Amino acid sequence: EIRTVLASAAKEFVAAREREGANLCADILKKAEGVQASAAKIAEISANDIAGYPAKLEARIKQLLKDFDVETTEQRILTEAAIFADKVAVDEETVRLRSHLEQMDTMLTGGGAVGRKLDFLLQEMNREANTTGSKCSDVKVARIVVDIKAELEKIREQTQNIE
Repeated sequence: EIRTVLASAAKEFVAAREREGANLCADILKKAEGVQASAAKIAEISANDIAGYPAKLEARIKQLLKDFDVETTEQRILTEAAIFADKVAVDEETVRLRSHLEQMDTMLTGGGAVGRKLDFLLQEMNREANTTGSKCSDVKVARIVVDIKAELEKIREQTQNIE
C-alpha cells in the first residue's frame, strides 16, 4: 500500500512541477516580449537622434562661433556628427539583446535543465542594457533602459524557481 501511495504522490508532484514550469515559462516569455519591444523602441529613438544630430550640431556651432566671427566647414560638422554617432550608437547592444532573447526562447521551449544557463544569459542581457544606458543621451531612452532592467530582474527572480 505504501508503494502505491508513494507512486501516486510522486506522479502528482511531477505533474505539479510540470504545470509550474509551464506557467513560469509562459510568464518569462511574456516579459521577454516586453523587453524585445523596448529594445526596438530604443533602436528607433537612437536612429532618429543620430540622424538629426548633424543639424543640431551645426546650429549650435554656428551660434557659438557667431560671437567670435569664426567660420566652420560643413566637413568638420559632419566629422563631429560621425564621431558622435559612433559614441552613442546602440545598435550593437540592441542586436545582442535581441539575440539573447532569442536564445532564451529557444532554451525555454527546448526543454531540459535551463536554470543556470538562463541566469548567465540574464547577466549578459543586463550588461547590454547597462551599456545602452551609459551611451544614451536621451531621457526617453534612459527610461526605457530602466524598464528593461526592471523586467530582466523580474525574469531573473522567476528563473530562481527553474531547474
